[in-house]
Amino acid sequence: MKLIKHLLDKKGRHIFSIKPEDSVLDAIRVMAEKGIGSLVVMEDQELLGIMSERDYARKVIIKGRSSESTAVSEIMTDNVITTSSSETVNDCMSVMTEKKIRHLPVVEDNAVIGMISIGDLVEAIISDQQEEIEQLEHYISG
Repeated sequence: MKLIKHLLDKKGRHIFSIKPEDSVLDAIRVMAEKGIGSLVVMEDQELLGIMSERDYARKVIIKGRSSESTAVSEIMTDNVITTSSSETVNDCMSVMTEKKIRHLPVVEDNAVIGMISIGDLVEAIISDQQEEIEQLEHYISG
């Protein structure tokens, strides 16, 4: 069973962040440039929150707010659910499914060391299943 550490080793430990005082427009630009769906909100390496496309849609667009004049801190999720590199892919999938979230910051010793998405987990699970199928086929064909 794969651990989150293995996912980060494969995908990298890139962390894209934004400051709480930055505008939502700046955050959306970064997400678009990087092709990602969320940013961690940090101040001096401290995790303060997370801002996702879902936050933007529900707290800016639907409410008719201005992306330019709204600060990230006004719409971010500040009760951030995190994981550690020693958690399993399956445990993280369960948490994300139960909490209905798509991104999990990976935290070690109070520092964000990476970010995983639901897509990362699905890819890892499919890969594990494919390996298991290949091993069974090899065993059967002997």
